[in-house]
Amino acid sequence: MLESIDTDLPEHRPRLPGAQHPLDGIRVVDFSHFIAGPFATMILADMGAEVIKVEAPGGGDDLRRYPPVHPELDQGAPFAWSNRNKKSVALDLKSPHGIAVARDLIRNADVLVENFSAGVMQRLGLDYESCRALNPRLVYCSIAAYSREGAFADRLGFDPIVQAESGFVSMNGYPDRDGVRALSPVMDISTAMMVGNAVMGALLARGRMGCGQRVEVSLFDTAVLMTGYATMQTLFTGCDPQRNGNTSPDTCPSGVFHARDRSFYINSGNDKIFQRLMTRVLDRPDVAADPEYASGPLRSKNRERLFALLADAFICEDWSHWQARMRAAGVPCGLVRTVSEAIHSLEARDHGLVTRIPTLFSAGFPTSASLSAMVRRLWPIRWRHPLSGNTRRKS
Repeated sequence: MLESIDTDLPEHRPRLPGAQHPLDGIRVVDFSHFIAGPFATMILADMGAEVIKVEAPGGGDDLRRYPPVHPELDQGAPFAWSNRNKKSVALDLKSPHGIAVARDLIRNADVLVENFSAGVMQRLGLDYESCRALNPRLVYCSIAAYSREGAFADRLGFDPIVQAESGFVSMNGYPDRDGVRALSPVMDISTAMMVGNAVMGALLARGRMGCGQRVEVSLFDTAVLMTGYATMQTLFTGCDPQRNGNTSPDTCPSGVFHARDRSFYINSGNDKIFQRLMTRVLDRPDVAADPEYASGPLRSKNRERLFALLADAFICEDWSHWQARMRAAGVPCGLVRTVSEAIHSLEARDHGLVTRIPTLFSAGFPTSASLSAMVRRLWPIRWRHPLSGNTRRKS
């Protein structure tokens, strides 16, 4: 895949010379590992912050070895995906010298982010009170599986665990089998976004009050948020959401349909969209006028019959035919794509979502020894993987 990026992906378009970033001049010391913490600090780095990632000597962040690991780069795709635009330093935090260096970094930092297990930073002498004594302006962010204090502070947690415990898994899949988790680490990603919000809010408060503060973001709390408005629906009705597969309990017709050559998704979010679908796409004004389909609840009640009607119509033409008609009619629809199709799509190209930049990959793959030297030289200038998205490269 990487060998063909010159032909597969568009060239990166750099920012205008001298263009500033919102977090230029902000230094972040990153004690986090795996996904939620590193993805959060990557967001800060993308907005201009200088992020110094602290890793253990020898192995570093365990995510470096998550597959697939590139044989020359000696790091996995998940690590490259979540750690662009950072500097890295190996510190033995079990040694006095390592702790001394860490304290020096903290003394000159604006933000500290950590996601160790509860009690680890205290044992290292890097808890919030100790760090505040070094740097009263420090924004100190802890990412906990459940909490840093209280009855569940000892619990470890990963994305799939909080997907299960938040109710998220129970909502997804088909009604005749167990609920399913999302393969994408959606809770790690959403937690990272909440961390970005928390840190920037604390930085804004520091600008007004002149002092830093400690903020905490919980993976479990974020996972409950990610169940969406199902929480309020449950409180209203006393009933848990049921699994609906690819259909929607709230709108109809919404789901996966099959053209002659491809599968696609339609979301008829309101009565007007349904009317346009029937009159302007399928040329069925009789169905649009049928009183049994006059509202969303009625269409849901008669979903099986309506879906059969749609299936018989859509299978007669290719996706290109239906896409053109639905786009012209204002009916939300989209292909059911693979990940590879998505990152090579016209939409991704138009947005500059995945681009290539001149790096060590553009001239072929160096030997292991020369590659190691190049990574050491390039990493401090915010080297990033060519597949990692549309961000800047700063020298």
